[in-house]
Amino acid sequence: MTKEYIEISFPFASQEQLDILIASLSSMGLEGFNEESNSCKAYMLCSDFAQNINEEDLNILFQQHDIKYSKSIIKEQNWNELWESNFEPVRIGDFVGIRAHFHPSFTPLVQHEILITPKMSFGTGHHATTHTVMQLMEGVNFKGKSVYDFGTGTGILAILAHRLGATQLLAVDNDDWCIENATENVIANQADLISIQKVESAFQPTIFDIILANVNRHIIEANMIELTQVSHAHSILILSGLLLEDEADMKLLAQQNGWNPIQSQPLNGWVSILFNK
Repeated sequence: MTKEYIEISFPFASQEQLDILIASLSSMGLEGFNEESNSCKAYMLCSDFAQNINEEDLNILFQQHDIKYSKSIIKEQNWNELWESNFEPVRIGDFVGIRAHFHPSFTPLVQHEILITPKMSFGTGHHATTHTVMQLMEGVNFKGKSVYDFGTGTGILAILAHRLGATQLLAVDNDDWCIENATENVIANQADLISIQKVESAFQPTIFDIILANVNRHIIEANMIELTQVSHAHSILILSGLLLEDEADMKLLAQQNGWNPIQSQPLNGWVSILFNK
């Protein structure tokens, strides 16, 4: 059966306003975001939308920003065409390039190249959260390390960790579409050491050297104890999906759970934070 998605389309006046709206919509449960020149489209399964979204909250959010939005239904098979018409390659210095299969290769301009077919999943390197996590990852030694990618989306961060030499990798998400998409991307990148699981929380019976959580503030708050439980005395933690205004609170929460903030990487009103024990 073909899946149907709710598409919320809205204009925005500035990048800062868009980032705030994406953060708010993400916290409500919307997942795929397609940014155009002066408008954005957000997506969610129709069945999930009906169960989890209070449309009055949606109306209030856009009224606060004096924005009129439209809502429509999009069928699953339209998604690849949408991304192929809008998805541009991303390059983070000479460190990593992210592209779709129909884009020319970055080689030899970057050290690492990743192929992503994003579909409805979050994580292409375009958004500041994924971008800044990757910037922090450049300074971390992944060789021979175990990695836990919590909220993997497209699988992009786990794939980069694989490229950087990690030898044990677990990528998890709570969304069926993300699991399917991450699996496809892992295969396309020949990242055969990555295991993918569907989960409802960050709990795992395994300890990891490096933990990546590019989700949002509310999910981090709900899972900080579990993210700490899967660490050891020398683990590294990278948190993202955070607005700059969340930084102080997230550092405090992490410190209360035994983590020391080492480096922050801000971009466009968002921030990723690296911690150690």
